[in-house]
Amino acid sequence: MAFQEVDYRPVFGRILAVVTVVLCAGGIIALWVDDPGSGLRYSWPLVFIAVLAWTFFWRPRLTVEPHGVTVVNVLRTHFVPWPAIRDIDTRFALTLRTGRGKVPVWAAPAPGRHRALGLAEKDFDGVGESARGEFGSLRPSDAVSTPTGNLAQLIRGQWEALRSQGLLAPGEDPEAEKVTWHVGTIAALAISGAATILGLAL
Repeated sequence: MAFQEVDYRPVFGRILAVVTVVLCAGGIIALWVDDPGSGLRYSWPLVFIAVLAWTFFWRPRLTVEPHGVTVVNVLRTHFVPWPAIRDIDTRFALTLRTGRGKVPVWAAPAPGRHRALGLAEKDFDGVGESARGEFGSLRPSDAVSTPTGNLAQLIRGQWEALRSQGLLAPGEDPEAEKVTWHVGTIAALAISGAATILGLAL
């Protein structure tokens, strides 16, 4: 099976982030033009909202590469090599289970109830065996017609292929799986949040 490299970011989230940041920027400009004193005091809440929008809606990302899966979440980035993956779940969001615990993928939440009600049997065609629960059951979020199910199946397909070919090492390198904190993002949230509280309290 030819490897399919994927770099996924939800389009709706990115649009929402851009719209929010633009509106906040417009509000800040209007405040400063109308009254610089008010601008200094009330701009920080808008800055905080813009940072939140960028953090929660623009940043989440999933990259599937030959050497593993990179999950960029709100405050941390996880790199999970293929041998470290023990299971792939989609109950609440696409989630990779490893020896260290769960790695949820913020970029791929499970579909909502209305989307799930519109699914048909054909939406589950080709779902890997490792996705099936007891008695062969599948979740709505496993449907390949949903972003979550499609990404899960892509990862499962590669993982199952490597496993069947005996290319996954029987042991795990504890140093291979890496977690990186987004220090800059945390600092931006803390500073803008503190400035918001201080500005509103004055």
